[in-house]
Amino acid sequence: MKFHVSLFVIISIILGIKLEGCRCKVVQFIFGDSLSDVGNNKYLSKSLAQASLPWYGIDLGNGLPNGRFSNGRTVADIIGDSMGLPRPPAFLDPSLTEDVILENGVNYASGGGGILNETGSYFIQRFSLYKQIELFQGTQELIRSRIGKDEAEKIFQEARYVVALGSNDFINNYLMPVYSDSWNYNDETFVDYLMGTLREQLKQLHGLGARQLMVFGLGPMGCIPLQRVLSTSGECQDRTNKLAIRFNKGGSKLIDELEKQLPNSSFRFGDAYDVVNDVISNPNKYGFQNSDSPCCSFGNIRPALTCIPASKLCKDRSKYVFWDEYHPSDRANELIAKELIKKFGFITVHQTNPPSPSPTLAPSSNH
Repeated sequence: MKFHVSLFVIISIILGIKLEGCRCKVVQFIFGDSLSDVGNNKYLSKSLAQASLPWYGIDLGNGLPNGRFSNGRTVADIIGDSMGLPRPPAFLDPSLTEDVILENGVNYASGGGGILNETGSYFIQRFSLYKQIELFQGTQELIRSRIGKDEAEKIFQEARYVVALGSNDFINNYLMPVYSDSWNYNDETFVDYLMGTLREQLKQLHGLGARQLMVFGLGPMGCIPLQRVLSTSGECQDRTNKLAIRFNKGGSKLIDELEKQLPNSSFRFGDAYDVVNDVISNPNKYGFQNSDSPCCSFGNIRPALTCIPASKLCKDRSKYVFWDEYHPSDRANELIAKELIKKFGFITVHQTNPPSPSPTLAPSSNH
């Protein structure tokens, strides 16, 4: 009898360890463009959308380029940190293994990528959302072969998902006459085309287990420095901003519909357009001094599409809304993230885990 009890205890311990080994924490899977890229394009050697040059990453970790198109963190970084979630590494990171995926999730975001496959083709290499979903399917196969189908299904259903694309579909597709979409659609029908495509992509993600998913809306993309400098007046481009508003209305409606249709889904749409527009219109109110030009610029030669080693940095990086011609600064991303956290009502997932390290921001250093 004692033997059977001992055997039962030993088996329970073994099973307990096995279950504990498979019972992974909640992780994130991030799908996006350069606003969320943490290094995928760094490994796409032919891609023209690169953040692998100094001064990118100057205010994060060791201050070296890390693949983020900013001086510091992305909005997804900051939201994940606030929830106690680990920061997922880039899918193309050479150190990515099954264990790393189980511990941290994966980020598939790619600079220049869009909801549509044709978007950003002149960047040569980038992952569209369909491609990112395809890579996610490959990730799932790896994890299933590692821990079994049932345990893998549980992990993928408990994970958090971020989908944050759309601006490239306008700026690096529809609004450029070199793309056929610019003459095949008008403003209304193009947004309908985007929404129809996004609907299928989100349904596909749900079919792959995505239950808790957030879609980020677009900010006033007509006010990014690149759009201003390309306008004759230097003002925000009204048509581009109206397209962002139209996208956000369509996206919000789409998410409401999908949440009703798809079983066990908790889909949310995060629209921070108004607060970002207010920051750009009234920068001093939020502690910024500049909201119309990039902190990292190549003197009077504009637009220099990326921050380059020969670029000059602004005196105080915490006072600029934009880091380069396209992308917000770390401090602006923090403000956007806080607005989305408030709107989403996020709660901490891992109460015992401290957030990932914040950047070592040195805003007053002069270069």
